[in-house]
Amino acid sequence: MNRKLTGLSQQYHAALRRHLEQGPRASLTAARGLGRQAMTLGLETLHLARLHERALISLVVPADSPVTRDGMVRRAGAFFAEAITPIEQTHRLARETNLSMDRMNQTLLQRGQDLAASNRELKEEIARRQSVEASLRKSQQHYSQLLGQSRHMQEQLRLLSRQLLSAQEEERKKISRELHDVIAQTLTSIDFRLAALKKDAALNTRGLERSIGRTQTLVQRSVEIVHRFARDLRPMVLDDLGLIPALRSFMTGFTRETGIRVSLCAFDGMEQVNGDKRTVFYRVAKEALTNVARHSQASQAEVKILNLNGAICLSISDNGKGFQSERVLQGKNKGRLGLLGMRERLDMVGGSFTVTSAPGKGTTVMAKIPLRDPQARAGNVLIDRADNQP
Repeated sequence: MNRKLTGLSQQYHAALRRHLEQGPRASLTAARGLGRQAMTLGLETLHLARLHERALISLVVPADSPVTRDGMVRRAGAFFAEAITPIEQTHRLARETNLSMDRMNQTLLQRGQDLAASNRELKEEIARRQSVEASLRKSQQHYSQLLGQSRHMQEQLRLLSRQLLSAQEEERKKISRELHDVIAQTLTSIDFRLAALKKDAALNTRGLERSIGRTQTLVQRSVEIVHRFARDLRPMVLDDLGLIPALRSFMTGFTRETGIRVSLCAFDGMEQVNGDKRTVFYRVAKEALTNVARHSQASQAEVKILNLNGAICLSISDNGKGFQSERVLQGKNKGRLGLLGMRERLDMVGGSFTVTSAPGKGTTVMAKIPLRDPQARAGNVLIDRADNQP
């Protein structure tokens, strides 16, 4: 590097001397060439100024007149200005490039900031859309569940309607058969006996009293059958005396017919409840005990009516074989009809219904109806405790 700098210094000195010797009209081409060489060597304006100063000092003779020296200095200045032109142009271009780069960097920075803001907005939009999609999926699942429940309930309603119609038809067949086989035959027998009595009364009065007694027995039997039909359809004692006497009357006949012992206990405010709710409790208790006789193989059952936390609770428990309650409640067999009927009756009065059972552990049917009459909110003072034995 020093060798190249020394060579450039010598070339500059020689070129400046020739320029000064040629006078004011000398060419500046050599000066521009020296400037390009200096730029190639990586020299700055200051380095070239030092070369120019040393060359000028050696070329200007102190003995020259002031006018001569001034002319030489001016021409040497023009030479130097031409020599540094490539460097200055390079610097100017570099400054312009730097300014352009600064502007470009500012533009890139602004675009980067805009892009970051757009990315943030995009992420927020994606998050919002994901949240909306999650909500939509959740809503779709919820509506699908509701739709499934609705379809299941519709299927249950159709099944229950078919079962109710079937049960009504079976009940009508039963009543028709009883009326035809029992009541009609009994009345026919009475008619025959009355005809016989008419003949015997004219011919022989000795057997008249016996025939009248037999006829009265047939009439009493017919009356009892009619009363039994009436009790099955709607017990008059429920309307006349209340729920507890009606249950006690039914349980007495139930125990006599099935051999299953049934105990009853109830609280003293039960009879203050309105008639619709008493009717529901009677039907639920009757249906539950009927199921005990049909399916449970139990030897005893217990009926309780208590006031618990502002609600009337009716429970019917047995010591029978039990069953899998979920399978029976969700199945489509005819055995569900009684349970569904009990549940529907309680729904009509704002009550609730549960069945608890397991194989080998007996069954408990629980019916609960909220109390809305303040006068009926008495304590659980037992007014009836009956234990029917066969």
